[in-house]
Amino acid sequence: MLDVLLLVAAAFGAGMLNAAAGGGSFLTLPALVGVGMPAAVANATGTLALLPGYLTGAWALRRDIAQSEPGSLAVLSGIALAGGGAGALLLLWTSGGAFRFVAPWLLLFATALFLCAPAMLRMARGRVLSPGAASAGLFVVSLYGGYFNGGMGIMLLALFGMSKRSDFSAINGLKNLLSGVLTVVAAAVYVAGGLVEWREAGVMAIGATAGGFLGARLARRVPVAAMRAVVVLVGILMSAFMFLKI
Repeated sequence: MLDVLLLVAAAFGAGMLNAAAGGGSFLTLPALVGVGMPAAVANATGTLALLPGYLTGAWALRRDIAQSEPGSLAVLSGIALAGGGAGALLLLWTSGGAFRFVAPWLLLFATALFLCAPAMLRMARGRVLSPGAASAGLFVVSLYGGYFNGGMGIMLLALFGMSKRSDFSAINGLKNLLSGVLTVVAAAVYVAGGLVEWREAGVMAIGATAGGFLGARLARRVPVAAMRAVVVLVGILMSAFMFLKI
């Protein structure tokens, strides 16, 4: 019962973080590893569990997402699907021991991304990517997201900031939508590869769904700096925990 409560609480917090700023895997991955799951399986199971949170977060910001052109959304979704699928396949081809070693470093890298987020977003506002560069960037970020979720949100925010999308609510909604799209295909690959523990994924999906909807609402009210500080603190603590588990 304590394990179940831990997983639900971690997923709820992760759903809130992902909808508001990103960084949900900072909570889900260590929680699943903490209850005895292998790191690669924990990564896949946690990613599947967070999928409803992405979708509810996108639904809560659907009016902001509607500002985008339907054709543009279709193209972006196709790129996200391709990148997410490729990243998930890469995870399947990574040995369990290798991923266990690299997981803490990926968490630390994602934490550094959040710490540097203000500078990244300022740089993004000062530049405009060509359509080809923006598409390539989305594929690379989706590839990373299909392999490991942490930090994907801030990468997408920075990328869209360089793609002539200036309204933060619209950018955040699009980030949630494409995160959900690439996670759908990544989760399908994980399931096909036998990496998902269904009981834990189902329990965490409940918490992530509620957290995702609430997080999207809170993103309009909570100061960005405060949300970022929380994400960075969680990332540092969970990275230290994962290094201790190697």
